[in-house]
Amino acid sequence: METQDIMEKHMEKKTKKLIKKIFKVIMFIILGIAIAFLVGYIVMLLWNWLMPYLFGLPEVDYWKALGILILAKILFGFGGGGDKSHDKKGKSKKKRFFGPNCKDWKCDFSDWKHYDEFWKEEGEQAYKNYLERNKNKPHGK
Repeated sequence: METQDIMEKHMEKKTKKLIKKIFKVIMFIILGIAIAFLVGYIVMLLWNWLMPYLFGLPEVDYWKALGILILAKILFGFGGGGDKSHDKKGKSKKKRFFGPNCKDWKCDFSDWKHYDEFWKEEGEQAYKNYLERNKNKPHGK
């Protein structure tokens, strides 16, 4: 009897999760439709506010404004477009910029492992000498 109770609880949890997912999908669809109508209405208002005054074009109704919006999206793209750092061949822009011709721009960091040693031996005194030289120079242009 216990296994039946456990299975019933498990099925109940699965059903609740499924109902939540379906509810979320439906809400996102409704939200998407509402946003589409709102954007169409905003395009209509902007068109009717600006275009007749600026260019002498006729006013449009809601459906024509929605059509203009869809046409603009088809002609000019839908935005997004994914990762812009890769070109069509799959190479990143960084790799194209730092290609074989730019090797001299790159630093060899293997020499930096001696930095701490240098600073302990010569760095502090070299810095003090630098400060002394700069104290004697007049500040300005």
